[in-house]
Amino acid sequence: MEIGERSGLESTLIPVKELEDEELSQKGCCRRDFLEEAKKQFWLAGPLITVSMLQYCLQVISIMFVGHLGELALSGASMASSFASVTGFNVLLGMGSALETLCGQAYGAEQYHMLGIHSQRAMLTLLALSIPLAIIWFYTSTILMFLGQDHEISAGAGTFNRSMIPALFAYSLLQCLNRFLQTQNNVFPMMVSSGITACLHILVCWVLVFKSGLGSKGAALAITVSYWINVLLLAFYINSSPACKKTWTGFSKEALHDVLSFVKLAVPSAIMICLEYWSFEMVVLLSGLLPNPKLETSVLSISLNTCWMVYMISVGLGGAISTRVSNELGAGRPEGAQLALCVMIIMALSEGLVVGIVTVLLRQVWGKLYSNEEEVIKYVANILPLLALSDFLDGFQCVLSGAARGCGWQTLCACINLGAYYVVAIPCALLFAFVFHIGGMGLWMGIICGLLVQIVALVTINACTNWDQEAAKAINRVGKSGSIG
Repeated sequence: MEIGERSGLESTLIPVKELEDEELSQKGCCRRDFLEEAKKQFWLAGPLITVSMLQYCLQVISIMFVGHLGELALSGASMASSFASVTGFNVLLGMGSALETLCGQAYGAEQYHMLGIHSQRAMLTLLALSIPLAIIWFYTSTILMFLGQDHEISAGAGTFNRSMIPALFAYSLLQCLNRFLQTQNNVFPMMVSSGITACLHILVCWVLVFKSGLGSKGAALAITVSYWINVLLLAFYINSSPACKKTWTGFSKEALHDVLSFVKLAVPSAIMICLEYWSFEMVVLLSGLLPNPKLETSVLSISLNTCWMVYMISVGLGGAISTRVSNELGAGRPEGAQLALCVMIIMALSEGLVVGIVTVLLRQVWGKLYSNEEEVIKYVANILPLLALSDFLDGFQCVLSGAARGCGWQTLCACINLGAYYVVAIPCALLFAFVFHIGGMGLWMGIICGLLVQIVALVTINACTNWDQEAAKAINRVGKSGSIG
């Protein structure tokens, strides 16, 4: 081969080699970015899942203590807990979730002082809202009797909720403090405070239920005491920790300005979450209208408790992706928000698959944890595969909803949830249960239909999203709130 030919061949090979090296470098960079993002989300989601589980345990522990006081006390406390969730805790949880958008994007944009301002606005709003909610709780027994519930059980539920009224105000503050810390990726103090609270709650319950002779009323007071302990622990940490020095600069009059902008985002947030949570509670109420209502209600209650337990994992994952998406959009990094969502979807699908398999494997023994009756155990075993599917779908939608909160799509998601659960899920549940006579399993099949519609809608929206525009919207939102503040 002549020298000219060799040099020509080398000149064509060098660019090819450079391109191959560049492709390998890009692949390595993408892999590193993916692993780095997965690491961030793991350290966020792990503590958030723990916090969700521990805070959910407070009411469960109290009802477990009440269960040793007799069947009537247990029925009253269970009904009170369900009523309190629907009319109080779910509403405040939804309103507080608006901070995931506002604080998360402000933190990403490095407007650190605005986290404190947004949180204070939220505290004022939620505390004010707690007053009418407290009035509703005060008349719990009257409302339940008006709805046709048993008088003795309604009276017990009313006593329980009246004793738990101060917990509303603590829960309002707790939601704001949790979001304040979560959106700046400072989640370990939340986990520690929730752990301390849960451990103390067992002792507080034992003293107030058995030693003081307060009975069911003592269990409600224990919830109140524990929520306030959690609030005080977090408040002490925020005021004393150097980690919150930039984000919490003390109480400010600026929090009184533009409260309406918070309300405009908080109301759709509350509607979005309440529409979903209420539909699951409605399934249990509908089970009471089926033939053999005692069996159906027992099995559906077990199913719902199991569902909420697993859902706490999804809540943690949803909180993590909400924080990552809002932080990245606020910082003007749309590609970072996209990567965060892709990573979390993989994590959610993996978690859902594992949970679904475990649920199916445990179907023969799970009912035995709740009942000694063979009929109940067999029914639970039959319904658990459906529950496994709904847990898988619910986990996936929870992550997509978390990303939506990070973007500030609460109004859109509220409309999706309205259609998915009240145009599709509940009518399908009624059709399967009462027309096709599938019973309680039919009610749960209706919920699965709603989840499928919700997921299809959320996936479509995410697939069609212009993330550059979302980043621009986030920067604009942060800029407006900062200028007003």
